[in-house]
Amino acid sequence: MRSKLLAVAIAAGLGVASLHVAAEPAQTKKAHKPAASQSQASSSASAEIEALKAQLQALQAKVDELQERTDAQSDINVSTGQNIEAVQKAQVAADKKVSTIDKFVNNTKIGGTMFFDFTNVDHKERGTAGGFADKDGHGSVNGSGFDMKRFYLVVDHQFNDIWSANLTTDFNYVSAIGQTSLFVKKAYVQGKFDPLFTVRLGANDMPWIPFAEKWYGYRFLENTITDRSIDGGRGSPSAAAAGVGSFGNSSDWGIHALGGTTGDNSFNYQLSVVNGRGFRNPSRSKGVDVEGRFAYQPIEEMVLAVGGYTGKRGNDVENGQPTRTATRGNALAMFRNKTFGVGVEYFTANNWDDVLEHAGVSTDPISRKDKANGYSVFADWTFIPQWSVFARYDYVDYKYWLYTNNTQQKLKDTYYNAGVSYDVLKNLRLALAWKYDKLQGPNSAFQYKTNEVGLWGQLTF
Repeated sequence: MRSKLLAVAIAAGLGVASLHVAAEPAQTKKAHKPAASQSQASSSASAEIEALKAQLQALQAKVDELQERTDAQSDINVSTGQNIEAVQKAQVAADKKVSTIDKFVNNTKIGGTMFFDFTNVDHKERGTAGGFADKDGHGSVNGSGFDMKRFYLVVDHQFNDIWSANLTTDFNYVSAIGQTSLFVKKAYVQGKFDPLFTVRLGANDMPWIPFAEKWYGYRFLENTITDRSIDGGRGSPSAAAAGVGSFGNSSDWGIHALGGTTGDNSFNYQLSVVNGRGFRNPSRSKGVDVEGRFAYQPIEEMVLAVGGYTGKRGNDVENGQPTRTATRGNALAMFRNKTFGVGVEYFTANNWDDVLEHAGVSTDPISRKDKANGYSVFADWTFIPQWSVFARYDYVDYKYWLYTNNTQQKLKDTYYNAGVSYDVLKNLRLALAWKYDKLQGPNSAFQYKTNEVGLWGQLTF
């Protein structure tokens, strides 16, 4: 624009000069100058005009060159602007990606829990001669070794104030028998609509066992009584003992509703409708199982809880064997503060192992029915910071009735542990303990006793 104005100004100036030159002959004519002088003046004026034209052309060339440079610079400016705009858009996109990653990271929690031990096991079984002798069996292997009982890896992601998801894997390794497994313990989508109403869809903690473990506090040392497995204990003298494991699942696939309040005079509940086969087996059946729990806390340090279970344990399948209904009831009373804890847990179960009326191609039932009752008493005391002593006693009475003559067979399991624990770190606890388990049965095939002593530990992060 400036170059155009310069050109116009120059042209205007040359035009004025030309008019001035052209006006001189007229003035000369009026003065009656000689013809020769007039001719010389005209020639001089023409020469000046030509010189001015040449200067104008030169200036016009420079103006054109300047215009070309200006246009080129404008193109550069446009290109630079476009590049800046593209960089700004890329920066916005990058910032958005970084913000998305930051949001994902900030809303995702990763943690883990590990149960481990280094112990010596002395397991003895009664033989036909009537005495006890060292023998591997019933879930026990004699000798010393390091066991990775459990390793849970937890990933929890919060989508918004209501929706979240959880994935918990479970790794298990036992060096004595070379067993390694990796499976999903929990995998659910959660909608928390109110503190009193949360829904979880998928594999989730069942209402009773994880709840009792939380109050007990020493799950890394031993399962709670409902979950503790009594290995073997049933069958005939000529066959391997079978049946009588744990009396519940810690996790299962289904729909879970839970909620509650906190503090003194509070309550909480959970109701789960599940497949019934446990988290390791998400198979279908013709019906579903139901487990529930209700707990009341008159003060924050104390809980009174009841629970129950009913269902076919996932055995009511199409074209399957006739089934019975398994039931279980639970109760827990516990007091725990920062220095002292004491509690008692009770359970009763019916047909837990005799859901199927017969096995395989046999038309005879395994047993007419079974019934179990058990209780667990436990306590711990933190006598100085980081140091605690603990003890526990379990008793399980198990009965089953033979199909052949309807005679009752009875098993008794007695278990106890005791030891001292030390909190090395806030998230690392070690316990030096002794465990004893004794099973008595109707004949020598179902009797054993196990002593285990060593170091147990729990690591969380």
